[in-house]
Amino acid sequence: MLGWVALLWALEALDAATGALNTYGLSPRDVGELRDVLPMSFLHHGFDHVASNTVPLLVLGFLAALSGIRRFAGVVLVVVLVSGLGVWLTAPDHSNTAGASGVVFGLFGYLLVRGFVDRSALDVVTGLVVAAVYGSILWGVLPANAAVSWQGHLFGLAGGVLAAFLFRRRTYPTGPARLTP
Repeated sequence: MLGWVALLWALEALDAATGALNTYGLSPRDVGELRDVLPMSFLHHGFDHVASNTVPLLVLGFLAALSGIRRFAGVVLVVVLVSGLGVWLTAPDHSNTAGASGVVFGLFGYLLVRGFVDRSALDVVTGLVVAAVYGSILWGVLPANAAVSWQGHLFGLAGGVLAAFLFRRRTYPTGPARLTP
């Protein structure tokens, strides 16, 4: 997670110095912009934008990655795709969306429901602690500020919940094996 956050800061520093990455934010409903669904989660509109995502991304990403790096990578991919496609479909015309906020909301949603989906008491407790600490971010899914992509937040959250179901731990019935004729 430290490496990922360092990459976000390095990309913003490069963009601040050159302006070369500004074109990779996501603009809605233009088929050519679909190529930006993935990179938009790594780019930001300024250093305060990166800073606002840094701590929650570190904390929530670390907690989500504890269930295994392959599972974590799958979860993040689902979140990025659902968040990006949701923004692409619903953001206002002529807007440009970028940032890891969708990933933050996705990891939040994933951690909230993972314990219930996996039937893991430890993960339920983790989800409750995450809800207590970060629950106020849920206000970010409401269209309260035109300068903030509530669409990215909402679809990121939905992507995290979806990922909890897609990457749930498979449990098998216990007890004696039964042979059928």
